[in-house]
Amino acid sequence: MPRRSEASRPDKKIRLGISTCLLGERVRYDGGHKHDAYLTDTLGQFVEWVPVCPEVECGLPVPREAMHLEGDPASPRLVTIRTHVDQTERMLSWARRRVEELARKYLCGFVFKSGSPSSGMERVRVYGSKGMPRKIGVGLFARTFIQRFPLLPIEDEGRLHDPALRENFIERVFALKRYCDALGAGGGARGRLVAFHAAHKLLLMAHSPAILQEMGRLVARSKDLPFSDLRARYEELLLRALQLKATPAKHANVLEHMMGYLKKNLSADEKQEMLILVGDYRAGLVPLIVPVTLMKHYVRKYDVGYLAQQAYLSPHPAELALRNHA
Repeated sequence: MPRRSEASRPDKKIRLGISTCLLGERVRYDGGHKHDAYLTDTLGQFVEWVPVCPEVECGLPVPREAMHLEGDPASPRLVTIRTHVDQTERMLSWARRRVEELARKYLCGFVFKSGSPSSGMERVRVYGSKGMPRKIGVGLFARTFIQRFPLLPIEDEGRLHDPALRENFIERVFALKRYCDALGAGGGARGRLVAFHAAHKLLLMAHSPAILQEMGRLVARSKDLPFSDLRARYEELLLRALQLKATPAKHANVLEHMMGYLKKNLSADEKQEMLILVGDYRAGLVPLIVPVTLMKHYVRKYDVGYLAQQAYLSPHPAELALRNHA
């Protein structure tokens, strides 16, 4: 179950954890950094970064001897490469304390350093007894973090170069922040959860129609459940649904579904234009932003209130241009 009850920070920037070296800080073993300009200059306009460097924070110097993972991939050891000093317990002891501190930081996600023996979230090299590596490991801190926050949005900077993975991660982050803000302190939280669900139905449909149906059944009986149980179950379903990538076919289905709310408004030519653009998008000829922009125009033109409130039309800042890829 996700542990996000502490996540409400209304009117504050989204907080994301990040491997410190990605911000340009010289904390790597060789005294260098791995600055990622997209994260600092583009996404950084909309988020507050919470930097974490496992090696430095657990007391290792800069520069330091390089380390790698070895042994059992399910429970590897963190060992220095030249002198073979085992730093596993030092790292894990620190990691367990650090994730509890991060639980109080209102994080809506984390960007890890790819390939790192401490912070890599997947495909980290693990060396066997014969010295041959296999890319099947998870960094020690990353594993501890994921175990503590199993459904929290996470990515590494390498995977974020993929436009589809980038959009999915950022969409999840912004949706989680809206959810946490909606359920912030104050009365009427049950009603705010219902309102959040109503505004996110089409966004959820683009990710998982099946989970959306399950969430709908849960919301329908919301008055019969203790609110703590309702919130925990809804939050789990929300994050599980958004983990699933929205495909062109599912996006096209959502856009066609939206046209149903406009059937009494659209002229024959407008309907035909919309269908052509949806078909072109489905075929990979135009990016998603093209049919979505026309849909937003029709929603404004005909003042369709239900569609106007849908997060699907603007799930993240337009400046990020996440829907501009085909």
